[in-house]
Amino acid sequence: MKNKLFLFITVLSLLLLVACGGNKKDENEELLIVEVDFIVPETVDVGETIELKANVTYGDEVEKDATVKFEVWETGDQENSELIEAENNGDGTYTTEYTFNHDGVFEMYAHTDAQSQHTMPKKSITVGEGGNYDEEQDDSEFHTEGFDMHFTEPEDIATGKETELMVHLTLDEESLEDANVRYEVWPDGEEDSTFWVDAEETEAGEYVGQHSFEEAGKYHIQIHVKDNKDLHEHAEYEIEVK
Repeated sequence: MKNKLFLFITVLSLLLLVACGGNKKDENEELLIVEVDFIVPETVDVGETIELKANVTYGDEVEKDATVKFEVWETGDQENSELIEAENNGDGTYTTEYTFNHDGVFEMYAHTDAQSQHTMPKKSITVGEGGNYDEEQDDSEFHTEGFDMHFTEPEDIATGKETELMVHLTLDEESLEDANVRYEVWPDGEEDSTFWVDAEETEAGEYVGQHSFEEAGKYHIQIHVKDNKDLHEHAEYEIEVK
């Protein structure tokens, strides 16, 4: 009887040791957390393409099997945020490229899922002059007193045909010369498909760019103007390509 009791106690003790050892291992595993180093610049120019990058680690090891999505929105307008899935580079880094098409302050999350954990570090970035962007007023109000622009909207634009984009700039009712003028163009509803057209000054205050539209539809054109001082203005228009 004593031998059976001793054997029973021995077996029970071994089982308890195994259980405790397993629990200890689980506890150690729970201490490991997914960490994300979210890297973005603090400022960026309008139209400049930047890299959004997340370095993901799990404990002391790089995490090669995470899912990362960047959520980007203009401050105060998160309900219209954009969600972009990052590329997994296979080395614990997750990246995508992004271009901002107007001034403003933007915020972003790096939504990261790995090892049954979710973390979402947040960053903000100032684009161009920052401030609050008002698209409805942008084509009629400017920051620089006395500045004005007149965009000659092209008519009967056909696909595959070279189209002239021309704007005339004035400052204090005089032609604004030697400015840096660029046309930012994108198809309606496709802000990620932005392309740029550099303009040349053909006459005093008159700036012309050429572009061939390959597809029909509505396009947005935002004209960016800078000089060698502090002037930085832009205005948005719409054109129809047939």
